[in-house]
Amino acid sequence: MRRFLAWRGLDEWRAEACTVVRTERGFQAVGVQVGVSHRVDYGLETGPDLYTRRLVLTVQTEPGERSLLLEREDDGAWLANGEPLPLVDGALDCDLALSPLTNYMPAARLRGEPVDHVMAWVDVPSLEVSRSEQRYEPLGPGRVRFVGLDDGFTADLELDEHGLVTRYPGLAERV
Repeated sequence: MRRFLAWRGLDEWRAEACTVVRTERGFQAVGVQVGVSHRVDYGLETGPDLYTRRLVLTVQTEPGERSLLLEREDDGAWLANGEPLPLVDGALDCDLALSPLTNYMPAARLRGEPVDHVMAWVDVPSLEVSRSEQRYEPLGPGRVRFVGLDDGFTADLELDEHGLVTRYPGLAERV
């Protein structure tokens, strides 16, 4: 699978576009998210199991530019710009704030049962990484419920035939 995707923000002016590729070796995405006060360029790479291996980010804001290299080691340890990040050790995935793209990996791994996840959540535009506990619940063909276990937030996501988000209520929809 190779696709070009674009979303528009529903909660505020924002746009995101990326090219995604899924092969037997994993999933890759290269894209850009542009908001009123920021621009984030990113590259995402997973292994064949769809667990995050690497997320590279550069954010541009009025004060300047910052970068983050977030990496997941084979043993489940995470590094941020080469430094250990123990607060998210054991997480399988990253979750980029304001982006429907990173919902793909946990949703694509669902096999008919709800699954709880620990995520390495990346704030935009600060690029601060925190631990986020989430649940993905299958609702039927093309639908998955996202539940934020930390705050109780829920959203019923609509997915295309490949499992990529087409509509994230209150956040974004594909154009």
